[in-house]
Amino acid sequence: MDDEYVEAVLDLVEAIPPGRAMTYGLIAEVLADRAVRAGRTPRGGPRQVGQVMGRAGSGVPWWRVVNAAGSPPARHASRAVALLVADGTPMVTDGTRVALRRAIWFPDD
Repeated sequence: MDDEYVEAVLDLVEAIPPGRAMTYGLIAEVLADRAVRAGRTPRGGPRQVGQVMGRAGSGVPWWRVVNAAGSPPARHASRAVALLVADGTPMVTDGTRVALRRAIWFPDD
């Protein structure tokens, strides 16, 4: 994975406002769309976004990135849920997952 892609993922995650969330797949789609609009070949999918977050995401609000079901990373689930709740993120009734229909965030660009 090149540094430009890593930086793009981290910049996008940094922009997710409190109380909102994005999925790994949505981040990959947004970055692919931006690449196409810039005349570049898109690269990376949800797995690559997950790899970036796992390796370099500790300095950004990583807890705002969830899987397609709204679940945070399993090994950090309790900490992530606490941070999501503190952010005011809408959660499903049992409080274990983000209510994506209410919490999903799309960047303006």
